[in-house]
Amino acid sequence: MAAIHFLSKFDIQIELLGTLLSHIKKMLFGPPEVKPLEGLHGQEKAETIFNNLIAEDKVPGLAVTILNKGQVVLQKGYGFADLDRKIEADAQRTVFRIASISKCITGLALGKMVEDGMIDLDESFYTYVPYYPQKKYDFTLRQLASHTAGIRGYRGKEFALNQDLSIKDGIKVFKDDPLFFKPGNGYLYNSFDFVLLSLAMQEASGVSFPQYVNDNILTALGLKNTCSPKDMGKVSCTLESNTQFYTRRSGNFLKAVEVNNAYKLAGGGYLSTCEDIAILGQAILERKLLKNETYEELLASQIIEGEPTYYGLGFQVSRDFHGRKFIGHIGSSVGAYTNLFIYPEQEIVIVILINCTDPKIQTELDLAITSIFEAVT
Repeated sequence: MAAIHFLSKFDIQIELLGTLLSHIKKMLFGPPEVKPLEGLHGQEKAETIFNNLIAEDKVPGLAVTILNKGQVVLQKGYGFADLDRKIEADAQRTVFRIASISKCITGLALGKMVEDGMIDLDESFYTYVPYYPQKKYDFTLRQLASHTAGIRGYRGKEFALNQDLSIKDGIKVFKDDPLFFKPGNGYLYNSFDFVLLSLAMQEASGVSFPQYVNDNILTALGLKNTCSPKDMGKVSCTLESNTQFYTRRSGNFLKAVEVNNAYKLAGGGYLSTCEDIAILGQAILERKLLKNETYEELLASQIIEGEPTYYGLGFQVSRDFHGRKFIGHIGSSVGAYTNLFIYPEQEIVIVILINCTDPKIQTELDLAITSIFEAVT
């Protein structure tokens, strides 16, 4: 009991120290000015919203890239990639965790393997990974990619697991647990589905999942600053451009806990710049790399008991808060919150990357997105 009491006091002291340092920084550097939104419209309003997220200490830093019919409408960083070193966020150079936008990259790689005859979406997972513990029901790659396989989600601190695990070793976290439901009879969004999916892709291709994705997706699309955590030294941006990852607590930004996302790379482990993710979004909009029929399969919402799940194979396939159809992904991980919205009807791509664990600001982001639509449509 004494040890628990000591740790609790220590945590409080660290938090107080973080608060003190935050106040000192504000006195030395001065906070950005909060600007009124009244009377503003279009891009000016959107930029003011982004500015105010920094000025009101809701996020430490963010980067935005917006494309309209392939042309850059806005590409800008706000706040800081690193508060201590006062490195400003940059939409072209700052490398963020992209969280579940990683699933979109995996979806493209999955489509490529299907086209090349390496895997079959409706084949049993056990065909590719026979050593996985048998469950009550069989499940397919399509069900894994669409979150309808019944695999469980995170428990406790698994969200922030800091163990250096390979994809194959990573299944030990959940492999002995039963399915939540009969595959195909339910929907449960989670990243462990994509750990299993990437393992099957790895076994089918005969090369590591990161290598396959790098060779067939990242290099093919020219995503020079997109990589796995283990390949950070290989991207063209310098390490000085890497963001520091934060968690907001008691109104202050503390460095996020250390985490190793390598084993769940496919579902939430990739890092990238805002510019690179916009290139990815535009490629998806233009349906590059893959055949049109492959995209139709990837971007079709799965149906469970007659109702859409609003999720395809690695992609959210839904409507935004104003009812506009989009494909892409919202992501949240330790030290990151991300948006990738691709609007096929309007030919607009919107990317927002933030270096903070879920800061609860999607309402503000939605308002900024609506303001962008006012400017370009």
